[in-house]
Amino acid sequence: MHRKFDVIVVGGGPVGSTAARICAKSGLKTLLVEEQAHLGYPVQCAGLLSNSAFFECEVSQSSVLNTVSGASIHAGDATCSFDAGKTMAFVVDRGALDHEMGMAAADSGAEIMLKTIASGISRTSRTLRLKGVNGREEISYSMLIAADGPRSSISRMAGIPRAPFYLSGLQCDVKYSVPTDHVQIYPNASPEFFGWIIPMHPERARIGLCGINNVKEHFSEFIRPYKKQVIHMASGTIPLGTLKRTYDDRILIAGDAAAMAKPTSGGGVYTGIRAARHAARVAISSIEKDDFSPSAMASYETFWKKDFGHEIMNGLKLFKIRQQISSKEMEHLISILAHPSIRELITKKGDMDRPSALIKSLLTHPRIIPAHYLIGKAFVRSLL
Repeated sequence: MHRKFDVIVVGGGPVGSTAARICAKSGLKTLLVEEQAHLGYPVQCAGLLSNSAFFECEVSQSSVLNTVSGASIHAGDATCSFDAGKTMAFVVDRGALDHEMGMAAADSGAEIMLKTIASGISRTSRTLRLKGVNGREEISYSMLIAADGPRSSISRMAGIPRAPFYLSGLQCDVKYSVPTDHVQIYPNASPEFFGWIIPMHPERARIGLCGINNVKEHFSEFIRPYKKQVIHMASGTIPLGTLKRTYDDRILIAGDAAAMAKPTSGGGVYTGIRAARHAARVAISSIEKDDFSPSAMASYETFWKKDFGHEIMNGLKLFKIRQQISSKEMEHLISILAHPSIRELITKKGDMDRPSALIKSLLTHPRIIPAHYLIGKAFVRSLL
Protein backbone atom coordinates (compact mmCIF):
# COMPACT_ATOMS: atom_id res chain seq x y z
CA MET A 1 0.00 0.00 0.00
CA HIS A 2 1.46 3.34 -1.07
CA ARG A 3 1.74 6.11 1.44
CA LYS A 4 -0.29 9.14 0.36
CA PHE A 5 0.45 12.84 0.72
CA ASP A 6 -1.48 15.89 -0.42
CA VAL A 7 1.75 17.62 -1.42
CA ILE A 8 5.27 16.35 -2.02
CA VAL A 9 7.99 19.00 -2.23
CA VAL A 10 11.30 17.89 -3.73
CA GLY A 11 14.28 20.00 -2.59
CA GLY A 12 15.02 21.19 0.94
CA GLY A 13 16.52 24.61 0.23
CA PRO A 14 14.78 27.92 1.05
CA VAL A 15 12.34 27.48 -1.85
CA GLY A 16 11.27 23.95 -1.00
CA SER A 17 11.16 24.60 2.73
CA THR A 18 8.94 27.65 2.22
CA ALA A 19 6.50 25.75 0.00
CA ALA A 20 6.41 22.81 2.43
CA ARG A 21 5.92 25.07 5.46
CA ILE A 22 2.99 26.96 3.90
CA CYS A 23 1.30 23.80 2.65
CA ALA A 24 1.71 21.99 5.97
CA LYS A 25 0.54 25.03 7.92
CA SER A 26 -2.66 25.09 5.86
CA GLY A 27 -3.42 21.57 7.03
CA LEU A 28 -2.25 19.61 4.00
CA LYS A 29 -0.35 16.38 4.54
CA THR A 30 3.07 17.43 3.23
CA LEU A 31 6.33 15.59 2.54
CA LEU A 32 9.66 17.39 1.98
CA VAL A 33 12.30 15.31 0.18
CA GLU A 34 15.98 16.31 0.27
CA GLU A 35 18.86 14.44 -1.37
CA GLN A 36 21.55 15.58 1.09
CA ALA A 37 22.07 14.13 4.55
CA HIS A 38 21.75 17.56 6.17
CA LEU A 39 19.54 20.53 5.30
CA GLY A 40 21.64 23.43 4.05
CA TYR A 41 24.77 21.49 3.10
CA PRO A 42 26.80 21.57 0.99
CA VAL A 43 26.65 25.36 0.63
CA GLN A 44 26.52 26.54 -2.99
CA CYS A 45 25.71 30.24 -2.59
CA ALA A 46 27.52 33.53 -2.01
CA GLY A 47 25.27 34.10 1.01
CA LEU A 48 24.52 37.76 0.28
CA LEU A 49 20.79 38.40 0.66
CA SER A 50 19.02 41.69 0.07
CA ASN A 51 16.79 42.96 2.86
CA SER A 52 13.74 41.76 0.93
CA ALA A 53 15.23 38.30 0.33
CA PHE A 54 16.20 37.90 3.98
CA PHE A 55 12.78 38.94 5.24
CA GLU A 56 11.09 36.56 2.76
CA CYS A 57 12.93 33.73 4.53
CA GLU A 58 11.06 34.49 7.78
CA VAL A 59 13.98 33.45 9.98
CA SER A 60 15.74 34.73 13.09
CA GLN A 61 19.01 36.66 12.99
CA SER A 62 20.99 33.61 14.11
CA SER A 63 22.44 32.94 10.62
CA VAL A 64 23.54 36.57 10.05
CA LEU A 65 27.32 37.05 9.92
CA ASN A 66 27.42 40.66 8.79
CA THR A 67 25.35 43.46 7.24
CA VAL A 68 26.42 45.81 4.43
CA SER A 69 25.23 49.28 3.52
CA GLY A 70 26.81 49.76 0.11
CA ALA A 71 29.06 48.52 -2.66
CA SER A 72 32.18 49.50 -4.56
CA ILE A 73 32.59 48.58 -8.23
CA HIS A 74 36.11 48.32 -9.64
CA ALA A 75 37.17 48.09 -13.30
CA GLY A 76 40.75 48.94 -14.20
CA ASP A 77 41.49 52.41 -12.83
CA ALA A 78 37.80 53.26 -12.44
CA THR A 79 35.92 52.89 -9.16
CA CYS A 80 32.35 53.71 -8.24
CA SER A 81 31.20 53.52 -4.63
CA PHE A 82 27.83 54.17 -3.08
CA ASP A 83 26.48 53.82 0.43
CA ALA A 84 22.87 54.00 1.60
CA GLY A 85 23.83 54.75 5.19
CA LYS A 86 21.65 51.85 6.37
CA THR A 87 21.56 48.06 6.03
CA MET A 88 20.93 47.05 2.42
CA ALA A 89 21.91 43.39 2.55
CA PHE A 90 22.71 40.55 4.95
CA VAL A 91 25.72 38.26 4.75
CA VAL A 92 24.50 34.92 6.07
CA ASP A 93 25.65 31.42 6.88
CA ARG A 94 23.53 29.69 4.23
CA GLY A 95 23.86 26.31 5.87
CA ALA A 96 22.42 27.66 9.12
CA LEU A 97 19.71 29.66 7.32
CA ASP A 98 18.58 26.70 5.22
CA HIS A 99 18.51 24.45 8.28
CA GLU A 100 16.36 26.92 10.20
CA MET A 101 13.91 27.14 7.31
CA GLY A 102 13.71 23.36 7.05
CA MET A 103 13.03 23.08 10.76
CA ALA A 104 10.24 25.67 10.39
CA ALA A 105 8.64 23.41 7.76
CA ALA A 106 8.91 20.45 10.14
CA ASP A 107 7.47 22.48 13.01
CA SER A 108 4.51 23.35 10.79
CA GLY A 109 3.80 19.66 10.28
CA ALA A 110 5.78 18.68 7.17
CA GLU A 111 7.44 15.27 7.18
CA ILE A 112 11.07 15.40 6.03
CA MET A 113 12.99 12.63 4.26
CA LEU A 114 16.76 13.23 4.02
CA LYS A 115 19.33 11.46 1.85
CA THR A 116 16.56 10.59 -0.60
CA ILE A 117 16.23 11.27 -4.32
CA ALA A 118 13.27 11.26 -6.70
CA SER A 119 13.97 8.49 -9.22
CA GLY A 120 10.75 8.43 -11.23
CA ILE A 121 7.18 9.62 -11.68
CA SER A 122 4.11 7.63 -12.67
CA ARG A 123 1.57 9.99 -14.24
CA THR A 124 -1.23 7.43 -14.35
CA SER A 125 -1.06 6.48 -10.67
CA ARG A 126 0.24 9.92 -9.57
CA THR A 127 3.10 8.43 -7.60
CA LEU A 128 6.68 9.55 -7.03
CA ARG A 129 9.36 6.88 -6.82
CA LEU A 130 11.97 7.59 -4.15
CA LYS A 131 15.34 5.97 -3.51
CA GLY A 132 17.44 6.67 -0.46
CA VAL A 133 18.76 5.74 2.93
CA ASN A 134 15.50 3.93 3.75
CA GLY A 135 15.49 1.99 0.49
CA ARG A 136 12.94 2.37 -2.29
CA GLU A 137 9.42 3.68 -1.88
CA GLU A 138 6.57 4.78 -4.11
CA ILE A 139 4.43 7.59 -2.66
CA SER A 140 1.14 8.99 -3.95
CA TYR A 141 0.58 12.73 -4.25
CA SER A 142 -2.14 15.17 -5.23
CA MET A 143 0.36 17.94 -6.03
CA LEU A 144 4.12 17.87 -6.59
CA ILE A 145 6.29 20.98 -6.16
CA ALA A 146 9.76 20.80 -7.70
CA ALA A 147 12.36 22.91 -5.90
CA ASP A 148 15.23 20.56 -6.65
CA GLY A 149 17.79 23.03 -7.97
CA PRO A 150 19.66 23.67 -11.24
CA ARG A 151 19.72 20.03 -12.33
CA SER A 152 16.08 19.44 -11.47
CA SER A 153 15.18 15.79 -11.95
CA ILE A 154 11.47 16.56 -11.71
CA SER A 155 11.45 19.05 -14.61
CA ARG A 156 13.50 16.57 -16.63
CA MET A 157 11.01 13.78 -15.89
CA ALA A 158 8.21 16.14 -16.92
CA GLY A 159 9.94 16.61 -20.29
CA ILE A 160 10.43 20.36 -19.88
CA PRO A 161 13.45 21.77 -21.82
CA ARG A 162 16.44 23.02 -19.86
CA ALA A 163 17.19 26.67 -19.13
CA PRO A 164 18.72 28.74 -21.95
CA PHE A 165 21.81 29.83 -19.96
CA TYR A 166 23.94 28.34 -17.20
CA LEU A 167 26.53 30.16 -15.10
CA SER A 168 29.29 28.32 -13.26
CA GLY A 169 30.37 29.78 -9.94
CA LEU A 170 33.46 29.31 -7.79
CA GLN A 171 34.00 30.84 -4.36
CA CYS A 172 36.33 30.57 -1.41
CA ASP A 173 36.45 31.85 2.15
CA VAL A 174 39.72 33.60 2.91
CA LYS A 175 41.45 35.07 5.93
CA TYR A 176 41.57 38.63 4.68
CA SER A 177 41.08 42.01 6.33
CA VAL A 178 38.40 43.95 4.49
CA PRO A 179 36.01 46.82 5.33
CA THR A 180 32.81 45.18 6.58
CA ASP A 181 30.29 47.73 5.29
CA HIS A 182 30.77 47.33 1.52
CA VAL A 183 30.63 44.51 -1.01
CA GLN A 184 33.39 44.80 -3.62
CA ILE A 185 32.36 44.07 -7.23
CA TYR A 186 34.85 43.34 -10.05
CA PRO A 187 33.14 43.09 -13.48
CA ASN A 188 36.37 42.48 -15.37
CA ALA A 189 37.29 39.50 -13.19
CA SER A 190 34.78 37.52 -15.25
CA PRO A 191 34.06 38.78 -18.79
CA GLU A 192 30.53 37.31 -18.88
CA PHE A 193 29.42 38.30 -15.38
CA PHE A 194 31.48 39.59 -12.43
CA GLY A 195 33.61 38.74 -9.42
CA TRP A 196 33.01 39.72 -5.80
CA ILE A 197 34.51 40.11 -2.36
CA ILE A 198 31.86 39.82 0.37
CA PRO A 199 32.91 40.72 3.94
CA MET A 200 31.92 38.11 6.52
CA HIS A 201 33.63 39.91 9.41
CA PRO A 202 36.75 42.13 9.76
CA GLU A 203 39.19 39.26 9.17
CA ARG A 204 37.35 37.00 6.76
CA ALA A 205 35.76 37.41 3.32
CA ARG A 206 34.14 35.37 0.56
CA ILE A 207 35.83 35.81 -2.79
CA GLY A 208 34.31 34.39 -5.94
CA LEU A 209 33.01 34.86 -9.46
CA CYS A 210 30.53 33.47 -11.97
CA GLY A 211 30.90 33.03 -15.70
CA ILE A 212 30.29 30.81 -18.70
CA ASN A 213 33.69 30.11 -20.26
CA ASN A 214 37.12 29.48 -18.68
CA VAL A 215 35.68 29.99 -15.20
CA LYS A 216 38.44 28.05 -13.40
CA GLU A 217 41.13 30.09 -15.13
CA HIS A 218 39.45 33.41 -14.32
CA PHE A 219 38.89 32.32 -10.72
CA SER A 220 42.52 31.22 -10.26
CA GLU A 221 43.71 34.60 -11.50
CA PHE A 222 41.21 36.50 -9.35
CA ILE A 223 42.14 34.75 -6.08
CA ARG A 224 45.90 34.58 -6.79
CA PRO A 225 46.73 37.33 -4.24
CA TYR A 226 44.78 35.46 -1.55
CA LYS A 227 45.64 31.83 -2.32
CA LYS A 228 47.64 31.26 0.85
CA GLN A 229 44.71 32.48 2.98
CA VAL A 230 42.04 30.17 1.49
CA ILE A 231 40.23 28.12 4.16
CA HIS A 232 37.16 26.83 2.27
CA MET A 233 36.11 26.30 -1.35
CA ALA A 234 32.66 25.96 -2.92
CA SER A 235 31.19 25.70 -6.39
CA GLY A 236 27.73 25.95 -7.89
CA THR A 237 25.62 26.31 -11.01
CA ILE A 238 23.09 29.06 -11.73
CA PRO A 239 20.50 28.55 -14.50
CA LEU A 240 19.17 31.75 -16.07
CA GLY A 241 16.32 32.71 -18.35
CA THR A 242 13.40 30.70 -16.84
CA LEU A 243 11.97 27.52 -18.32
CA LYS A 244 9.60 27.63 -21.29
CA ARG A 245 6.95 26.21 -18.95
CA THR A 246 7.04 26.03 -15.16
CA TYR A 247 4.11 23.66 -14.64
CA ASP A 248 2.81 20.32 -15.79
CA ASP A 249 0.04 17.92 -14.78
CA ARG A 250 -0.15 18.44 -10.98
CA ILE A 251 3.47 19.65 -11.00
CA LEU A 252 4.72 23.18 -10.21
CA ILE A 253 8.40 24.13 -10.63
CA ALA A 254 10.06 26.89 -8.60
CA GLY A 255 13.41 28.50 -7.84
CA ASP A 256 16.60 27.32 -9.56
CA ALA A 257 14.68 24.30 -10.84
CA ALA A 258 12.74 26.81 -12.97
CA ALA A 259 15.81 29.02 -13.70
CA MET A 260 14.33 31.94 -11.77
CA ALA A 261 17.62 33.48 -10.59
CA LYS A 262 18.06 37.19 -11.29
CA PRO A 263 20.21 37.62 -14.42
CA THR A 264 21.66 40.85 -13.02
CA SER A 265 23.14 39.28 -9.87
CA GLY A 266 22.64 35.52 -10.02
CA GLY A 267 20.71 35.61 -6.75
CA GLY A 268 17.77 33.26 -6.56
CA VAL A 269 16.51 33.34 -2.98
CA TYR A 270 14.07 36.26 -3.36
CA THR A 271 12.50 35.14 -6.64
CA GLY A 272 12.54 31.50 -5.57
CA ILE A 273 10.70 32.11 -2.30
CA ARG A 274 8.20 34.40 -4.01
CA ALA A 275 7.56 31.58 -6.50
CA ALA A 276 7.27 29.08 -3.64
CA ARG A 277 4.52 31.18 -2.10
CA HIS A 278 2.62 31.21 -5.39
CA ALA A 279 3.15 27.46 -5.84
CA ALA A 280 1.85 26.73 -2.34
CA ARG A 281 -1.14 28.99 -2.96
CA VAL A 282 -2.06 27.12 -6.16
CA ALA A 283 -1.47 23.70 -4.57
CA ILE A 284 -3.70 24.54 -1.61
CA SER A 285 -6.44 25.96 -3.84
CA SER A 286 -6.33 23.04 -6.28
CA ILE A 287 -6.64 20.47 -3.50
CA GLU A 288 -9.41 22.37 -1.71
CA LYS A 289 -11.41 22.78 -4.95
CA ASP A 290 -10.40 19.39 -6.38
CA ASP A 291 -9.37 21.27 -9.51
CA PHE A 292 -6.20 20.01 -11.17
CA SER A 293 -7.05 21.24 -14.66
CA PRO A 294 -4.40 22.66 -17.01
CA SER A 295 -5.79 26.15 -16.39
CA ALA A 296 -5.45 25.71 -12.62
CA MET A 297 -1.81 24.66 -13.03
CA ALA A 298 -1.16 27.50 -15.52
CA SER A 299 -2.42 30.02 -12.95
CA TYR A 300 0.83 29.45 -11.04
CA GLU A 301 2.85 30.74 -13.98
CA THR A 302 0.50 33.71 -14.33
CA PHE A 303 1.00 34.60 -10.66
CA TRP A 304 4.79 34.50 -10.60
CA LYS A 305 5.15 36.27 -13.94
CA LYS A 306 2.91 39.09 -12.72
CA ASP A 307 4.98 39.28 -9.53
CA PHE A 308 8.55 39.34 -10.88
CA GLY A 309 8.58 37.95 -14.42
CA HIS A 310 9.25 41.33 -16.02
CA GLU A 311 12.30 41.80 -13.79
CA ILE A 312 13.78 38.53 -15.01
CA MET A 313 13.10 39.34 -18.67
CA ASN A 314 14.60 42.84 -18.37
CA GLY A 315 17.54 41.40 -16.48
CA LEU A 316 18.10 38.84 -19.20
CA LYS A 317 18.38 41.62 -21.79
CA LEU A 318 21.05 43.28 -19.63
CA PHE A 319 22.80 39.94 -19.18
CA LYS A 320 23.06 39.52 -22.97
CA ILE A 321 24.33 43.08 -23.37
CA ARG A 322 26.92 42.50 -20.64
CA GLN A 323 28.40 39.64 -22.70
CA GLN A 324 29.32 42.17 -25.39
CA ILE A 325 31.03 44.78 -23.19
CA SER A 326 34.83 44.68 -23.25
CA SER A 327 37.08 45.37 -20.26
CA LYS A 328 37.94 48.84 -21.58
CA GLU A 329 34.29 49.64 -22.22
CA MET A 330 33.41 48.45 -18.72
CA GLU A 331 36.06 50.73 -17.26
CA HIS A 332 34.51 53.65 -19.17
CA LEU A 333 31.03 52.77 -17.91
CA ILE A 334 32.16 52.61 -14.29
CA SER A 335 33.86 56.01 -14.60
CA ILE A 336 30.54 57.45 -15.84
CA LEU A 337 28.62 55.86 -12.96
CA ALA A 338 31.07 57.43 -10.50
CA HIS A 339 29.58 60.91 -11.03
CA PRO A 340 28.07 62.16 -7.73
CA SER A 341 24.58 62.72 -9.18
CA ILE A 342 24.48 59.18 -10.56
CA ARG A 343 25.77 57.67 -7.33
CA GLU A 344 23.04 59.56 -5.48
CA LEU A 345 20.43 58.13 -7.86
CA ILE A 346 21.76 54.58 -7.35
CA THR A 347 21.66 55.04 -3.57
CA LYS A 348 18.12 56.42 -3.70
CA LYS A 349 16.52 53.96 -6.13
CA GLY A 350 18.78 50.91 -5.94
CA ASP A 351 16.93 47.62 -5.42
CA MET A 352 18.82 44.32 -5.73
CA ASP A 353 15.64 42.37 -6.41
CA ARG A 354 13.71 44.77 -8.62
CA PRO A 355 16.29 46.87 -10.50
CA SER A 356 14.10 47.87 -13.48
CA ALA A 357 13.07 51.23 -12.03
CA LEU A 358 16.69 52.20 -11.32
CA ILE A 359 17.87 51.11 -14.77
CA LYS A 360 15.13 53.18 -16.43
CA SER A 361 16.12 56.22 -14.37
CA LEU A 362 19.81 55.71 -15.14
CA LEU A 363 19.26 55.47 -18.89
CA THR A 364 17.36 58.77 -18.91
CA HIS A 365 19.90 60.59 -16.70
CA PRO A 366 21.78 63.32 -18.64
CA ARG A 367 25.15 62.14 -17.30
CA ILE A 368 24.58 58.68 -18.85
CA ILE A 369 24.25 60.06 -22.39
CA PRO A 370 27.98 59.46 -23.16
CA ALA A 371 27.39 55.77 -22.44
CA HIS A 372 24.39 55.40 -24.77
CA TYR A 373 26.54 54.76 -27.83
CA LEU A 374 28.59 52.12 -26.00
CA ILE A 375 25.49 50.37 -24.62
CA GLY A 376 23.77 50.60 -28.00
CA LYS A 377 26.70 48.90 -29.74
CA ALA A 378 26.70 46.13 -27.15
CA PHE A 379 22.95 45.69 -27.54
CA VAL A 380 23.25 45.32 -31.32
CA ARG A 381 26.07 42.77 -30.88
CA SER A 382 23.89 40.84 -28.43
CA LEU A 383 21.25 40.41 -31.15
CA LEU A 384 23.68 38.99 -33.70
